Amino acid sequence: MDRSSPVPLYYQLSQQLEAAIEQGGLAPGSLLGNEIDLAARLGLSRPTVRQAIQSLVDKGLLVRRRGVGTQVLHSQVRRPLELSSLYDDLEAAGQHPATQVLRHETEPATARVAAALGVPEGSEVLLVERLRLAHGEPMAHLRNHLPVGLIDAGPARLEETGLYRLIRAAGITLHSARQTVGARAATAEEGARLAEPEGAPLLTMERTTYDDTGRAVEFGSHVYRASRYSFEFQLLVRP
Repeated sequence: MDRSSPVPLYYQLSQQLEAAIEQGGLAPGSLLGNEIDLAARLGLSRPTVRQAIQSLVDKGLLVRRRGVGTQVLHSQVRRPLELSSLYDDLEAAGQHPATQVLRHETEPATARVAAALGVPEGSEVLLVERLRLAHGEPMAHLRNHLPVGLIDAGPARLEETGLYRLIRAAGITLHSARQTVGARAATAEEGARLAEPEGAPLLTMERTTYDDTGRAVEFGSHVYRASRYSFEFQLLVRP
């Protein structure tokens, strides 16, 4: 701790603990010990330690369990805004992704889906609806519409790998996407599906992905747990 720094000590401690969680130094499920022991070991006041811990509880990185103590949760997934799949991002972050396929069927394209994919309204499209998990915990509810016949993969294959990998395996070169990110409160059904209370904040994303010929190959409508997930932007100054 740098006591000469204008940065508050509680914030310095919370940043060090957060870095240890993100880098794996504090493994999920491990205990921090009680505030008195931590304060004595670090030479800090108990209120300082309590404030640092509470800031990480508020971020969803720690949880206070009665009779157990303060326990480390899985780190939040930070997803860069680039043309990648959630499966690949989770795997790269060491989050052990898994998938439950909820629906895999053709259905008539709604006006919204038809406009995104550039097909006539009412024409048949493939719906793939999945629940994406990390370390056994739900992270996101994913709905994707694709042109019929684009990929030859059933539910079993979709539970083994990511959708973009299957699209690339079909010989399609992904080139670009148009994406919108938003936020809203969880409905009761969404909360039950994602292990969040009704009204909890959710991140939303809609994306239309194009191949190297300009053809729309996928339209996704996804919701993510804001407690476990964030989007990361890199902003550049316009010359």
